[in-house]
Amino acid sequence: MDERIVRYDEKMQKTMNNLGEEFGSIRAGRANPHVLDKLKVDYYGTPTGIQQVANVSVPEPRMLLIQPWEPAMVKEIEKAVLTSDLGINPANDGKVIRLVFPELTEERRKELAKDIRKKGENAKVAIRNIRRDANDTFKKLAKASDVSEDEIKDLNDQVQKMTDKYIAEVDKAVEGKTKEILTV
Repeated sequence: MDERIVRYDEKMQKTMNNLGEEFGSIRAGRANPHVLDKLKVDYYGTPTGIQQVANVSVPEPRMLLIQPWEPAMVKEIEKAVLTSDLGINPANDGKVIRLVFPELTEERRKELAKDIRKKGENAKVAIRNIRRDANDTFKKLAKASDVSEDEIKDLNDQVQKMTDKYIAEVDKAVEGKTKEILTV
């Protein structure tokens, strides 16, 4: 691959990685520790991820068990879960916090599927913007130096093929996650 194209490939790959992270934080009726990734607790004045102050495990398919390393953190973690958009009430016995995920309703599944498609569309837009940036760079290159039109056309073709490949990956990821959500 041409070194002038490598950085655009890396940007598109980062977009795919970001989409994967976003899909990981969508709860699909099963307990997944990644739903807590965006939650922060106040740990001695510093916003800190829950995984850094507690052990998070999945004892049952629809339950997360959060065991803080310091008993004082139980209240902080409980507060973070309550103020989040998870929509789950934590059960606290003083030592551990249990998060029981309810079965997803048909309506909620459809909402999540729409959200997944929207995130997929945003990723496609980001990939197309990267393609546009690459093509603009190549146009400037053509004007500024003695690069032939054939070389520019070849670079544009390579970027288009790369774009098509990543768009297909986004579609595949969206389809897989949607299927996972809609499966009861």
